[in-house]
Amino acid sequence: MALDHDPNETHVMVGMSGGVDSSVTAHILKQQGYEVTGMFMKNWEEDDTEEYCASATDLKDAAQVCERLDIDLHEVNFAHEYWEKVFEHFLAEYQAGRTPNPDILCNKEIKFKEFLLQAESLGAEYIATGHYVAKGFINKSPEHEALLLRGADTNKDQSYFLYTLQQHQLRKSLFPLGEIEKPAVRAIADEQGFVTHNKKDSTGICFIGERRFKDFLSTYLKPNPGNMVGVDGKTVAQHDGLMYYTLGQRQGLNIGGAGDAWYVAGKDINRNELLVVQGHDHPAMLTQIVTADGMDWVSSAAPKLGDVVTAKTRYRQQDHQCEIIEIDEQTLKVRFDQPQRAVTPGQALVFYNGRICLGGATIHSSV
Repeated sequence: MALDHDPNETHVMVGMSGGVDSSVTAHILKQQGYEVTGMFMKNWEEDDTEEYCASATDLKDAAQVCERLDIDLHEVNFAHEYWEKVFEHFLAEYQAGRTPNPDILCNKEIKFKEFLLQAESLGAEYIATGHYVAKGFINKSPEHEALLLRGADTNKDQSYFLYTLQQHQLRKSLFPLGEIEKPAVRAIADEQGFVTHNKKDSTGICFIGERRFKDFLSTYLKPNPGNMVGVDGKTVAQHDGLMYYTLGQRQGLNIGGAGDAWYVAGKDINRNELLVVQGHDHPAMLTQIVTADGMDWVSSAAPKLGDVVTAKTRYRQQDHQCEIIEIDEQTLKVRFDQPQRAVTPGQALVFYNGRICLGGATIHSSV
């Protein structure tokens, strides 16, 4: 990773989650000569129970790693900020029939905003996280313009979730795992005797954890059951509430009968109907033109009208070539060379130029 500073006597605050990635991040930075301290962020406490609340265990694991590394560990509670800046938006999106990605907003508002501010208030010059991304620089830029790069581990690359990073945040962030693959990270943790070396990767909603999603969502939003309809307009089953389903979904539809499997292809909010089709690649599931809004560009290399770049509409997806056919300050429209499946409003459309993540926007609609 290219640096614009000398690690020696440089203070970096590591976001310690209690997982293996942040543990190895702290270790690598200390080995490189940085003055390292850790910070554990607690960002959810609304309905913590013995069944769901993993933060106590995560804090204990983070503390053990920091003790082994002989570094200080700070604790901070961002639950209020998370609720106001991430969770309320999360609920509003589901209420509107879209499928939001809270991890992206959490990174934007908490991990690279509130955390950075808190770290700087404690004297840190940089923050570091265990994200699988890398950072580079445009060498000819006197301002050391930073570039967000895909992680070397293509199976773990998390640039999709970090496309909202602004220049000052990216320049102040370090990503030691950007050029390392996950098996090697676990091997380092094992060699160092970290309690986290074989800890399962976290899944579920950012900071909220692994919960029965349907039960969790119904705690905050009132379900509104309705009809599942086919492309012919005929009712084929009942849905439990549009908020529980996402485009491309197969599981949990409970539609009987013969033929190909059923998939969610769309939502009609006004009629409270869920459009379902048979067949993985049904034409109703495919689209080539995508409209998005709320753009965030990482660097000055933002796409322009007519540019041909690559983009992807969900995390676990290969990016595909597309052309910018409309763009202004708030919205853009792209045409993919190949039809894209189950493009979902509320998810992110993220653009790339080779390894460089250019930025992205929130999907509004597709045709």
